[in-house]
Amino acid sequence: MTSPDPAPLVGLQEHGTSVVLQLNRPAKLNALSTGLEQALLDALHTPQVQAARAIVFTGSERAFSAGADTSELPEMTPDRIAAYYRGSGSMYDVVSRLPQPTVAAVSGYCLGAGFELALACDIRVAADTAQFGLPEVGLGILPSSGGLTRLVRAVGPALAREIILFGERFPASEAHRLGLVREVIPQARMLAVALERAAFLATQPAMAVAWTKAAIDAAAESSAASSLLIEQLAYAALNRTEGQKQ
Repeated sequence: MTSPDPAPLVGLQEHGTSVVLQLNRPAKLNALSTGLEQALLDALHTPQVQAARAIVFTGSERAFSAGADTSELPEMTPDRIAAYYRGSGSMYDVVSRLPQPTVAAVSGYCLGAGFELALACDIRVAADTAQFGLPEVGLGILPSSGGLTRLVRAVGPALAREIILFGERFPASEAHRLGLVREVIPQARMLAVALERAAFLATQPAMAVAWTKAAIDAAAESSAASSLLIEQLAYAALNRTEGQKQ
């Protein structure tokens, strides 16, 4: 008797004009192995995701993701690390640069690389069970999948130092206070609310959303004068479109 095919590492469900990508390594608390990262990259190139107007990333009730798969760390020589960032490790930056609005729907553990994935999303919605943290320094490394950079830009260098150097876990209520999550919701309603937020974002004009996201990213890296020019040029270009909700 042939054994059934294993469940995919990333589940994909369509909800109207939105799509949900669900991390699916429950036995490992959705630890982000190179295999899971590659599965996410592959999912982002599927026709369903390419056509979606909004994307929701989620995990299980117990864990959005407990972090990177540390069993792979001993194999990471400098050459392999460089190759990793060119390969599956590019997933976090790909998520951050998607033209569609992205929502992280977080329950349970959201630690290390899991937190970095959530930070790569545009909006974060958290269940009241969620716990956040970046424990990498205690392992002798540092957040290196964009989490350090994005956290500094989100909360400033002083708070980023505290969060990263102490490596302590903090609850969803604290993440909300710091502005890292948009809202904290009872577990039973969390995904439904995330889908509601995605459904609204999906109604916004796609080109305006994509260009606004890109302009915000550029503003974080530019002088005030350059940022003003970027937004004015983007406005001029968008004004030549019909601006209709496509």
